[in-house]
Amino acid sequence: MDIQLKRGLLDVCVLAAIKNHDSYGYQIVKDMKPYVDISESTLYPILRRLEAAELLTVRNAEHNGRLRKYYRITPQGLERIHAFRKEWDEILSVYQFITREEQNHDQI
Repeated sequence: MDIQLKRGLLDVCVLAAIKNHDSYGYQIVKDMKPYVDISESTLYPILRRLEAAELLTVRNAEHNGRLRKYYRITPQGLERIHAFRKEWDEILSVYQFITREEQNHDQI
């Protein structure tokens, strides 16, 4: 898969994982696991990039005597998910165009 496309997909997947509730790294990986195979070593650079882009915020909270970083989606992050959904409709349309010729050929 194209690296830029994959990067964009992973960014939106991470945003979607925290869309409904604040979460932390390990939990995000677990929540995404049924859909996307991502490691913590891949996740943390994504989280830093999303924070720098102001698509999420970070807060530290104590959990079992240790500090844990919790991530929260921002309004800009929610807008990114919305924009992605519109972009995905366009991608699906292009995919249908590409496979249309294959489908027509298979029918001959």
